[in-house]
Amino acid sequence: MKFFHFLTFLLFTCTVIAQEDFLAKQYYADGDFEKAVVFYEKLTEKSPRRTDYLQGLISCYQQLERYKDAENYLSKQLKARNPHPTLLIEMGYNYTLQNLTEKANIYYDKALAVIDKNPNYGYALGYQFQKYTLLDRALTAYKKAMELNPELDYNYQLARIYGEQGDIEKMYGSYLDLLQNGKTSKSNILRSIDDFVSADPENTNNLILKKILLERAQKTPDVIWNEFLSWLFVKQKQYNSAFRQEKAIYKRMENSSVQRLENLGAMAFEEGETAIAKDIFEYIKDQTTDDITILDAELNLIKIDLLDADKNRLEAIKKRYQNLIDEYGYRPQTLQLQIAYSNFLTFKQDNPAPAIELLKNSLELPLNQRGKAYIKLALGDILVYDKRFNEALIYFSQIQEKLKNDVLGQNARYKVAETSFYKGDFDWALTQLKVLRGSTSQLIANDAMQLSLLISDNSLEDSTQTALKKYARADFLAYQNKTDEAINALDDILENHKGEKIEDEALLKQAQLYELQKKYEKAQYNYQKIIEFYGNGILADDAHFALAELYRTIFNEPENAKQHYEKIIYNYQDSYYFPQARKNFRILRGDAIN
Repeated sequence: MKFFHFLTFLLFTCTVIAQEDFLAKQYYADGDFEKAVVFYEKLTEKSPRRTDYLQGLISCYQQLERYKDAENYLSKQLKARNPHPTLLIEMGYNYTLQNLTEKANIYYDKALAVIDKNPNYGYALGYQFQKYTLLDRALTAYKKAMELNPELDYNYQLARIYGEQGDIEKMYGSYLDLLQNGKTSKSNILRSIDDFVSADPENTNNLILKKILLERAQKTPDVIWNEFLSWLFVKQKQYNSAFRQEKAIYKRMENSSVQRLENLGAMAFEEGETAIAKDIFEYIKDQTTDDITILDAELNLIKIDLLDADKNRLEAIKKRYQNLIDEYGYRPQTLQLQIAYSNFLTFKQDNPAPAIELLKNSLELPLNQRGKAYIKLALGDILVYDKRFNEALIYFSQIQEKLKNDVLGQNARYKVAETSFYKGDFDWALTQLKVLRGSTSQLIANDAMQLSLLISDNSLEDSTQTALKKYARADFLAYQNKTDEAINALDDILENHKGEKIEDEALLKQAQLYELQKKYEKAQYNYQKIIEFYGNGILADDAHFALAELYRTIFNEPENAKQHYEKIIYNYQDSYYFPQARKNFRILRGDAIN
């Protein structure tokens, strides 16, 4: 019975402490220090050895400028048995807040003296000094502890402090020492220095890092320095220099994979650096003996050549595809070739019939679930192009059914919605899009939101959905790469549906098509019209971002670009474009960015 009463009392006490702990933290977080201090006083009385309660109480006293109460409490704790030496720093900082520098230094010196007796206190004391931005003292604590006990390693902490102090060269050196001595991983170091490196090759921090890496590569040749240099050159978008480093890495590594080179080629292509991308894929093709890797390189080279191909070149590219088909055949391992060739026949040569036959034959191969899904997705796209909407919907729905929680399944669901939109079944499209708003893929979720708003906004004021049907037709023509026809269809909307909700959508779509045709001034005009007449609409952030990108990448007008990025940063913080707008703005401003 006594044990039962004791257990009840213990549970009650634990519950009370937990409640007081919660209230103390909540009031402190809310800035209500008068109420927080009451609970922290109770908590420190019940659990005097809990450092978090002690620090909470001291911080409350200091926030309320009750420095004498803080001093008295700390004096009492320091007189207790085996006080923790960080209390000396707490006392010193309490004097610092009162501008009593001499008294503060006495306690800081006492704290550092503890390390002479026990170097293992170096980390706790260094961390506490760091917490109060006493960085020189923190450096002294870490260094002294490492000198007295060589087994201790606080170089990571030293590197962070050097960074906070702005001593970038020492920071880089410390981080690279850690890597060289096997104390941490390359990914950890890259994360740590990423904030200090910008896209500008002439940025001081970039130049310092490049100098250090080149010096280390000369003194102690190691492939890790090539990897870091490649990373730096990619950050600076100097893909040619990165390619030189990647070739050096590939040659020096036994049984080396070309994966790094493939990734670099893909990045260069995405950034529009097609000449260097072509060199990279040619190099991969020449170096590897793996059939599938060679095929992937060939397909990437064709993709580059397709960018500006005229009719004569298209015929030559078709021959290249046919030669690859003859060489590699139809196998589960070469699905990428079958899909690429089918897309070429359809979207570049307006010849979907043989493409459909090819992909249907490919479905007869012994494929796993994902392999079938890839083929069905490509087949569905081509059936849509050929206006065989219902057949396409069957294939998309099959993927959706088999891979419900996979990004492939979500992509298929979006294609169901898009196809339904093209054929004018707006209600079913909306049903699919509502589900996709919570997609794990941000891109799919954003596209779903945009299409959903387009349909719902333009169905309310026009029950006949006349303008929406015209827009769907124009969008479908754009999907078929019939760009001129799509632009003309959008002109019809802009002329005959002025002032209707569909107008800003038509302006945006048309501007995007003008960009495809490199008619940048016409695109600029459309984006400006959206901002002028629909500045409070849902597409204003799209227009600002697109216009900023035009000014940055095409017109070379960075100041104008900054203005539009800034609009997104301050006025559209929930925009899909917000992270990229902020990053680009900081690059143009010359910041070191993450």
